[in-house]
Formats: sequence, structure tokens, C-alpha cells
Amino acid sequence: MDDDRKQAMKIFVSARGGSAVEFALILPVLILILFGIVEFSLIMYDKAVITNASREGARQGIIYRAVGGVYSPLTVTEIQTAVVNYLNRSHLYCLRNPPPVPSVEPLPDTPSPRMLTVRVTYQYNFLIIPNIPGVNMVNHVDLTSETVMRMEPDGT
Repeated sequence: MDDDRKQAMKIFVSARGGSAVEFALILPVLILILFGIVEFSLIMYDKAVITNASREGARQGIIYRAVGGVYSPLTVTEIQTAVVNYLNRSHLYCLRNPPPVPSVEPLPDTPSPRMLTVRVTYQYNFLIIPNIPGVNMVNHVDLTSETVMRMEPDGT
């Protein structure tokens, strides 16, 4: 009986390090999955922000303003300013210093009905994944959002 007990104890003692070895093998995969989830979440958040920014620029661009009794739409520069202000309020660049400036393109309108298209393009630079040794990935992904809205009549 005593020999059986010693034999069982040997097996138990020799298996104690097995869990540590298994954990050491699985840990890099778990960390890679965790960082991938974080990176993907940041990309999705930034995509939602630039989508809302293009909507805000288009919304402000389609409304005519009365300036001195004359109705006129916003200029391209004013639409770009509206988009950039929205992006700054939304903390799109909270992890980047200095923040990159997105390109904003109010596209030419079409004859009837008059349409305004605002496209916001933003280059998302990966924060975590390219810095992991042995992982060869691109360093950025281009996010684009485009909003098309019909313009109001000119108010005359």
C-alpha cells in the first residue's frame, strides 16, 4: 500500500508544472486575441465617428443661410470646418499626438435635384498589432464615409 501511495504522489508532483507550461503556450495566443479585439473596436469607433462627421458636414452644407438678405449655401471651407469641428469634439484622435487631419471633399452638385456629397477619408494607424514581433501586417487602414443629401431650394 505504501508503494502505491508513493507512486501516486510521484505522478501528482510531476504533473504540477504541466499547467504552467500549458499556460505559457496559450498566453501569447490569448494576448493576441485580446489586442485584436481592442484594435478592431477602435477601428469600429473611428468608422462611426467619421460617418457621423460626414453626415454633419452634409447636413450643414445643404441648408441655405440668409446673409444680408441673400440666401447662399455654405462654402467648401465652411463644410470642411464643420466636419473637423465634429471630429475634434468626438475624440477621434484621443490616442494620437499630433492628430492627423482627415481629408474632406464636398463634391460638385448635380443639376436637378441638387445633391451635395461629402466624403471623409481617414487613415487609421494601428496602435498595437504592427508592434508585435513576428506579425507582418500593414500599418494602417483607410476608412471612408460618404454622405449624399439633397439641397434645399435656394429660398427665392
